[in-house]
Amino acid sequence: MANGSRMAAWEHWGAELKHRRELAGLTQNELGRRVFVSGGYIGQFEQAIRRPQLDVAIRIDEVLQTDGFFERAWRKLIDDKRYPDYFAAVAELERLATRICDCEPMIVPGLLQTPAYAHALILAGNPFAADEYIEEKVRTRLDRAVILKDASRPQYWAVLHEAVLRVPVGGPTVMAEQLDYIAQVARARKILVQVVPFAASAYPLMGKMLTLMEFEDAPPTAYTEGLYSGNLLDDPAIVKRAQQGYDLLRAAALSPEASLALIESVAEDYRQCASTT
Repeated sequence: MANGSRMAAWEHWGAELKHRRELAGLTQNELGRRVFVSGGYIGQFEQAIRRPQLDVAIRIDEVLQTDGFFERAWRKLIDDKRYPDYFAAVAELERLATRICDCEPMIVPGLLQTPAYAHALILAGNPFAADEYIEEKVRTRLDRAVILKDASRPQYWAVLHEAVLRVPVGGPTVMAEQLDYIAQVARARKILVQVVPFAASAYPLMGKMLTLMEFEDAPPTAYTEGLYSGNLLDDPAIVKRAQQGYDLLRAAALSPEASLALIESVAEDYRQCASTT
């Protein structure tokens, strides 16, 4: 579905929500309380400023007794089956974001992964899958990264723990290529990257994966991920705390220039290791 028609469809979703809510005699605040979001968010759903999460759509159906209408419409709009349900909305929001900030404790963020690195990660998690399945998952991940190559790309800031550089995903050749790529796009000033060194010891958001996204005409969101699950957070107080944690994490990290020097040094170590094996 093209972006224009998708936006029109979300506007229809919001208009229908307003219509059904008013038929039920509920204010935005009353409906919000019953589905565990603020009345302001109900208003943003109705204006197609914000897309609801699936669990909210399901609760709206239950409260308004709409026989699954809003869940079915949600699933049709978030119809990209390349992604698991918990990540589909995140992939959609990435394309709309004006600023994306990633924090990763162990692996290179998906938007920065090279084909070989992505292949190694996906294969490790799916050792019995057919080659076609692995390649499709790799293509899906790489397709997301197109947003960083567009002229209208969002501002992108990544804070990586040094473990991301040191864990040899795919072996030394793959890692050298991956780190070279990160250094290349950073040197070209397309992204900002910082590294939290092992010497930092304890640090903010320790062991946590976090993505913060900002938008032109909608409130910011925070996304965290666990084992086969994810949480897209838009409560202003929670997002503000996540942003504060990210700010503290950047303060604990090496400067961008020192981080690039470390990335390039580790890449060279991997190249030397590859040449001797």
